Amino acid sequence: MQSVLVGLDLLSLNAIFCFACYHFQHQFVKGLYFYYALFMLYLNIAWLCTALFVEQYSEKNISSFESFTKRSVRAYVYFLLMGLTYLFFSHQVYISRLFTIVVLLSFVLALIFNRFLYIFIFSYYKRIGNHLDKIVIVGYNAVSKKLASYLEKDLSNKSIVGFCESSENVNELSNYPILSDVDHVLSVCEEYGVSEIYSTIAPQQNPEIYRLISDADFNCIRFKVIPDFNYYISRFGQIDYLNDLPVISVRHEPLEDVGNKLKKRVFDVVFSSVVTLFLLSWLFPIIAILIKLSSKGPVFFTQKRSGRNNKVFKVLKFRTLKHIKGEQSFQQVSKHDDRVFKVGRFLRKTSLDELPQFLNVLVGQMSVCGPRPHPLPLNDAYKTVVDNFMVRQFLKPGITGWAQVNGLRGETENKLKMAKRVEADLWYLENWSFWLDVKIVFLTIFNAIRGEENAF
Repeated sequence: MQSVLVGLDLLSLNAIFCFACYHFQHQFVKGLYFYYALFMLYLNIAWLCTALFVEQYSEKNISSFESFTKRSVRAYVYFLLMGLTYLFFSHQVYISRLFTIVVLLSFVLALIFNRFLYIFIFSYYKRIGNHLDKIVIVGYNAVSKKLASYLEKDLSNKSIVGFCESSENVNELSNYPILSDVDHVLSVCEEYGVSEIYSTIAPQQNPEIYRLISDADFNCIRFKVIPDFNYYISRFGQIDYLNDLPVISVRHEPLEDVGNKLKKRVFDVVFSSVVTLFLLSWLFPIIAILIKLSSKGPVFFTQKRSGRNNKVFKVLKFRTLKHIKGEQSFQQVSKHDDRVFKVGRFLRKTSLDELPQFLNVLVGQMSVCGPRPHPLPLNDAYKTVVDNFMVRQFLKPGITGWAQVNGLRGETENKLKMAKRVEADLWYLENWSFWLDVKIVFLTIFNAIRGEENAF
């Protein structure tokens, strides 16, 4: 089925290109058709390269509608950038701009149509059961029912024949028939032409599974075991291997991958350098003068905060509170706090007081996006009362974050507010992507322009 989708996409791209050539032929300069043919060849290669790079057509990604959609969008964005890059660097002045816009925009519509067409065709074939791999699920329990529901929703080419389980273990009506007990699974496979067996019963639970694995290999039937990890952990985890030993992580952390760490660090350095050179270089002196005119004391404010792996560092901010000599006890800033001077209130409202933290980012203490770093007393106050509070310290703290763009910023005067912030930070930790960071940056800018209720 993957080849069908590849063919549909390439056919659509070339059909759109040829139709556009026919429609705009009166604008073409005679004798320069070669440039259009070269551009057409380049677009075909560009689409195949980007689609393969994001694994657009892999069976694993096609089987999940969400992954299928995300990778289609990502592939098109890369394709669009490659197309525009080609026109820019090759100086193709002979190719009509209107022609290029029509081709590129029409192709995105064709991609959307192709994906709905693919889903329709696949759903039809899945309904009539032709050309699908038939599978049997061994065991009838919470895991097997969840597996069946996932396979029903997937765009994979698998068709469930039924369950194999002892009748005394089945106390309800099932969505698929109970075909036999565990001892007669192979007979069921022969009768229905099954090509795969999914077992939700581990061999340690039933020694008969060992014999079934051997018999399945002998009869050229793939055997797969779905372990119930809820026995070990109560949430979604990640499985890695240390040589031949499976290692279960209790949570998925994309930023533990070296490649993802590098992507994030490059983004941090590039973005912070641009902000420092083109914004802070002229804005710093202006803000510094305004602070000095409004309040006696230093321009900058430093405070010890918790960083990645709970390491302490000094965060840098523009001072927004009245300067009081001597060490003061920690107190969160409230909405109408009289310690905030006039210019300081503006800086806090617009988040301009956070700008010096781009220097923290450049030296590697912080990231552009991540959980906000808390003062040490605030960490000490909540780490024993809010579940998973210290897990947020697995990441570098950020200037902005998923919690902040969702309104979970400002004073956290009770456990519930802090718990919601931690929940958002943990979601970010487990769902990080490069594009999520880009989204957070845009939302931060948008919120700063619009104004935020909790910014004070």
